[in-house]
Amino acid sequence: MNKSHGNGPSADVQMPFTSHLAELRSRLIKCCLAIAAGFLVCFAVVERIFDLLVAPIRRIDVPGLTIIGTAVSEAFFTKMKVAFAAALILALPVLLWQAWQFVAPGLYEHEKRYTRSFVFFGSLFFLAGAAFCYQVFLQFGLEFLLRKYEAIHVQPLIQMGEYLSLVSRLVLAFGVMFQLPVVAYFLARVGLIDHRFLIRHLRYALIGIAVLAAILTPPDLISQLFFMVPLVLLYAVSVIVVFFARPRGGSTDG
Repeated sequence: MNKSHGNGPSADVQMPFTSHLAELRSRLIKCCLAIAAGFLVCFAVVERIFDLLVAPIRRIDVPGLTIIGTAVSEAFFTKMKVAFAAALILALPVLLWQAWQFVAPGLYEHEKRYTRSFVFFGSLFFLAGAAFCYQVFLQFGLEFLLRKYEAIHVQPLIQMGEYLSLVSRLVLAFGVMFQLPVVAYFLARVGLIDHRFLIRHLRYALIGIAVLAAILTPPDLISQLFFMVPLVLLYAVSVIVVFFARPRGGSTDG
């Protein structure tokens, strides 16, 4: 962003709205280029990524469990979707860096020093969320659901495209949600929110989590609860993090 004289919010007053749009366009172009580069890399090894994503369901010992394709082009477009989801993860540090750099000119000098920490911990917590989804949520969730077929003596045939689309959405969603404490911490450090703000908006957060669970998980209550519980816990962790991260000597009412 073209720097104007002065620091902090006063700098926004001196920058024309068109300059903000030009800066936003520049940042978005860089994000798109990072994703495109990541896509090319991931598509080159997409078969290995595919094997990694189907590993949780293949580890489940259910008689007759089979992954199937139901369309001529399904394998190709499934590879495209998987490569794109993996590219988002690979390009994440760049995306976080560009996002922070876009808002940085509106911050004071002592607040800008959090840039590298935000990118590092944001990426780290995203990977932690993706790993939790892959190792815990998918493994136990899939086994719980697919064991029901065995109980009624039905052989499950899982459609490849639907399964991988679900897994990709869940991995990305958990990665983003695990960033919540990190984002809350930095927002608290720059004085934009405090723990009272998060507590006051708890009911809206619960509604958002419930809606997200309904969109991303299979349409049954058990799957949605499996998804909602860790996210509610993350919100509670965010409240605690913000309480200790708040600037001393003042608070934000939100």
